[in-house]
Amino acid sequence: MNLRRSGTSWERVAEEYLLARGAKLLERNYRALGGEIDLIMKMDGATVFIEVKQRATTQHGTPGEAVNRAKQTRISRAALMYLKQNKLLDSKVRFDVVEILDGEVRHIKSAFLYRA
Repeated sequence: MNLRRSGTSWERVAEEYLLARGAKLLERNYRALGGEIDLIMKMDGATVFIEVKQRATTQHGTPGEAVNRAKQTRISRAALMYLKQNKLLDSKVRFDVVEILDGEVRHIKSAFLYRA
């Protein structure tokens, strides 16, 4: 199985889920400073950085639990670069996780705080 292709398809599922709930897509798969952000969206008046995680079972924990401290730090660094590049440093910011478990989509708002 091509993991990148599989990941992209789950990211599209998450994207469609959020768009159907009023979010506006700003960017997909943004990369900077050794980190990647799956989706950057505008919703609830905030710039939202979203990590998408999928698992078939909870045998190794929930998908959201896979977004550990190191991953949060890489996402935070990339997010700061995005905010700087787009002159959005004064905007409201949020870090969310969309977990997909056995085909069920769950949106976890404010899943973590910025980590330097």
